[in-house]
Amino acid sequence: MSRFIPLSIPNFEGNERKYVDDAIDQGWVSTGGAYITKLEEQMAGFLHVEKVAACQSGTSALHLSLLECNVQPGDMVIVPTLTFIAAVNPVHYQFAEPVFMDCDDSLCMDPVKLRKFCEKECHVEQKQLIHTASGKKIKAVIVVHVFGNLADMESIMDIAEEYHLKVIEDATEALGSHYTEGRFAGKYAGTIGDFGAYSFNGNKIITTGGGGAVTAKDAKTVAHMQYISTQAKDDPHYYIHNEVGYNYRMTNLQAALGVAQTEELPEFIKRKHSNYELYQKLFDGFELGKLLGFREGTYSNQWFYSLEIPMERVNGSLRDIITKLQERGVQTRAIWGLIHEQLPYQNAITYEMEKAPYYSKCILNFPSSTQITEDDIVYVVEQIKNVLML
Repeated sequence: MSRFIPLSIPNFEGNERKYVDDAIDQGWVSTGGAYITKLEEQMAGFLHVEKVAACQSGTSALHLSLLECNVQPGDMVIVPTLTFIAAVNPVHYQFAEPVFMDCDDSLCMDPVKLRKFCEKECHVEQKQLIHTASGKKIKAVIVVHVFGNLADMESIMDIAEEYHLKVIEDATEALGSHYTEGRFAGKYAGTIGDFGAYSFNGNKIITTGGGGAVTAKDAKTVAHMQYISTQAKDDPHYYIHNEVGYNYRMTNLQAALGVAQTEELPEFIKRKHSNYELYQKLFDGFELGKLLGFREGTYSNQWFYSLEIPMERVNGSLRDIITKLQERGVQTRAIWGLIHEQLPYQNAITYEMEKAPYYSKCILNFPSSTQITEDDIVYVVEQIKNVLML
């Protein structure tokens, strides 16, 4: 196989090497240094928020958010089942219980079912939502903006206010996505709810290798997350710790990479849009695959592209399709296995699962790197069409 088009790889066209070499030359390579502060300031400016804390991963950003929500052992947190498992595992870190919610056609959490669950399966006592059957407190809801597509935040925020839920936005795939219409016009993914988590993993729209960031409505809360992410050290000379802390701080080397990547972010989003438009043109009218769109009234970063395949009309399973495309030099993937079906969560509460099981079996993600060429895109579409028509 001479040609290979990867699914989603990092793009280092800017000052990455310059800034990383500078951090090395200065000797500041660990969890302290000017690049960490600069990245936090860049992110805060880009998102139009007061303060951002850089951390080790999107997962750690979510865990820090749950800590600030005071999620305790035995509490419940409402989560999507159609997402990467890292959105849910931090609930378990707190010895709390996830309640799995279905998606709508955006692939994001279904607000209609969320409201129905709160109305039918729960009640409010002293401004606290209680799961009626178990008597357990429901502290928060984690909303994932899947593949850069914004969830219906107007509906979700209304529900959260009515039922006293904290909202944690998992914006790990949605850096740069924002509303253009409605009451949240101009607001970015991760800045609408109480907390917003971001990921800079190697496949994300910008990367620090690993790494992530977190923000919150209250700048003092973000400062506290910075504090506990560095082992909650209270004295610069003596090792005094007045709280339990975590080793969740981003390194200066990672941040140096991130500063360069953030400089390129608007260009990366522009390319994502251009590539999506070409895919849209090439897939137009194709009966064996529908390119999924993005929510109206929003500007998405269009991080990942999804093809909905009518599996009853094609030969073989999604795994077969992925394998055949791999043999032709095109890397693709299925959407995630539903989390409530995974072994650690099979006994968890689920609510009216209908669309998530359907989409989990028919969504194909295909190459979306920012440096993909038009010729590559044409080749990808040709090979997908050829395989689906076999």
